[in-house]
Amino acid sequence: MAGVVILGLTGEEGLWVVDLEAGAVLPLEVVPEGDMARATSYRSVGATLIKGVDFAVHVTTAAQAAEGLHEVAQGLHEVASGLHEG
Repeated sequence: MAGVVILGLTGEEGLWVVDLEAGAVLPLEVVPEGDMARATSYRSVGATLIKGVDFAVHVTTAAQAAEGLHEVAQGLHEVASGLHEG
């Protein structure tokens, strides 16, 4: 099922539109209004909002995504283990 994801990265003010079907990523150039504006305003106080996405990991390069999936998975396992133990 293809779709569109609105994405914001920690420490960056802008939002991105990720069109999975078209394989395109573009900056969101309209000012969010209504519920979207309210939701995006929570980012300024450090909130993370997720809906309809069950996996996302930020890496700095595409090469890291290809080479580092094992390391990312290991790090997530360590986090999950810590939550289980705590």
